[in-house]
Amino acid sequence: MTIDEKVRKTLAELGVTDARGVEALFAEVRATMEHEREELVSHGAANEAERNLACKRLRDRWLARKSGLISMIDERWLKCAAKEVKPAVGKAFNELRRVAGDMEVEGLISRVPIRLELHATDTFEMKESVSALVKSAAWLDLTLPGNRRPLGSIHPVTRVLREIEDIFINLGFRIETGPEIETVYYNFDALNIPETHPSRDDWDTIYVDNANQGLGVAGEKSEVRSQKSEEERPLTPDTGNLKPSLLLRTHTSPVQIRAMQKYGAPLYIIAPGKVYRHDNPDSSHATMFHQIEGLAVDRDITFADLKGTLDFFAKRFFGGKVRTSFHPSFFPFTEPSGEVAISCVICDGQGCRVCKESGWVEVMGCGMVHPEVLRNGGIDPSKFAGWAFGLGVERYAMMKYGINDIQLFYQSDLRFLEQF
Repeated sequence: MTIDEKVRKTLAELGVTDARGVEALFAEVRATMEHEREELVSHGAANEAERNLACKRLRDRWLARKSGLISMIDERWLKCAAKEVKPAVGKAFNELRRVAGDMEVEGLISRVPIRLELHATDTFEMKESVSALVKSAAWLDLTLPGNRRPLGSIHPVTRVLREIEDIFINLGFRIETGPEIETVYYNFDALNIPETHPSRDDWDTIYVDNANQGLGVAGEKSEVRSQKSEEERPLTPDTGNLKPSLLLRTHTSPVQIRAMQKYGAPLYIIAPGKVYRHDNPDSSHATMFHQIEGLAVDRDITFADLKGTLDFFAKRFFGGKVRTSFHPSFFPFTEPSGEVAISCVICDGQGCRVCKESGWVEVMGCGMVHPEVLRNGGIDPSKFAGWAFGLGVERYAMMKYGINDIQLFYQSDLRFLEQF
């Protein structure tokens, strides 16, 4: 164990219990101090600046007020010493401090010589290394431009997604996420979407064949038993529906049910994420795209609150001159339901090819949450009301940046991505 390690321990931890042990320990400290001083003197220094620096380092190692070895000996050995050995420790410590007076910078400088041969050797070695470096680099043309590593940038879809999230976070909403492989229950049944709805058909939804796996969304064993008939199998979040019970979620609405079951009311969330549809890819459709849905559940909230919130969002995202318009529509999970349109950002509502000469562009769906959906989320619709909305992130990015083909977002074409 070195002196540096010993001074961090108390005498009891070092096993020193009598005056003889104290004297031997302090003798070791004095010997170390003397050895380091003599080593510095014998080595010398190449110049005055180097000598002053070396002397100061050695002085601080031993005599620094907080981190010096003498101060640590005072704290750990003298002040923590047992009554039986404290007189011996005090006597040895006083002697050590007297000897340590030779470690002051002035005293060390007077003893450390300046050796010119050290300076000459260092200079020669430096010249040799520089000469070798110049020779090795003689073939280089330093006027040539360097190889610059290209810098990446945030994908336009991610950029728009974050911008939308920031707007709603500033309104007091929080971000909630859920699984992309979802159960039929959460994707359809809990959202009041009936069996006969076209979206549940194989042509619109990508189902996952898990018949031979028996695994649920979280990887847990399903409770569906094969010997039960179709009528006997319960429709619950655990068992899902018949046929394949898993699918690639068609919207982020299942997150709303999961959040209501998890947190209850009041609740203000947005649910961003990937969704999947059984669509043929073209300039405006993709099998995978990004969606953001919002949900607010509280007492005494109305459609007027929904309109005010979405109008504020549209003005923050598209600009203060944008106007909003709400038109009746139908969604199984909201009642009443509506479509939101904004005045065309290209022609300012005057009519153009983008808005099909109408002056308005449809941007999202919304509505008051259906009472049955609130019940499925574990919330009493007689006490709480809710409103929700949903929008496609790629569509907003296309409008914001003037992009006419959704496929450009997924082709990883640097000619396109480097523009952002």
